[in-house]
Amino acid sequence: MYDRGARYYDAIYGYKDYAAEAAYVDDLIRRHGRGRRRALLDVACGTGKHLEQLRRRYACEGLDLSAEMLAIARERLPGLPLHQADMAAFDLGRRFDAVVCLFSAIGYMTSLRRLRRAVRTMARHLEPGGVLIVEPWLGPESWRVGYVHARFVDEPELKLARMGVSARRGRLTPLDEHYLVATSAGVEHFRHRHTLALYSDAEYRGAFQAAGLETLRDEGLPTEKRGLYVGVRG
Repeated sequence: MYDRGARYYDAIYGYKDYAAEAAYVDDLIRRHGRGRRRALLDVACGTGKHLEQLRRRYACEGLDLSAEMLAIARERLPGLPLHQADMAAFDLGRRFDAVVCLFSAIGYMTSLRRLRRAVRTMARHLEPGGVLIVEPWLGPESWRVGYVHARFVDEPELKLARMGVSARRGRLTPLDEHYLVATSAGVEHFRHRHTLALYSDAEYRGAFQAAGLETLRDEGLPTEKRGLYVGVRG
């Protein structure tokens, strides 16, 4: 999914305050959880930046589909259990006091069936009283077709531009992102396509409720403000 772009992921998202986001997640778990607060699973953990903060508060594990992202996470977090798996079809054989899926990774579930299956799979890994926190992708009402987006990195040893134009096909949002990258090794151009799906508030809530979770909506992490869905296993 990220392959060549994985090495630049942390530079592109260098603006994110992972410490503040981890503290916010911890506060949600403390306020809404009804059990212990010891073990946490980060689904779609990426390069491990949230886990780097959350491991100070919990016994953590991570899971991601991308081998390239996990390779970076393993360098960052030696000894921390990291699993390569699909968020809609994993079974770790144990339960956690909290499961989180952040930065809109749930949007990669490109059908309502896959969305429900992913939420059900994550909920199945919760202890009784445990908390599931999911940061959604944008809703249908927020998506703008033809929006020109770009991020730039200007570091001494790295110059990068990532650009694209938003499109829509039904509920799907195919994102063709073009990278222009300059390092001491030279200049390269490559492209990644990410396809995410737009879901309504009712569809997210329906997936949580179908998984047997008591559900509420939170305003969201301090960096992104995309909202959060918080479910508690009864």
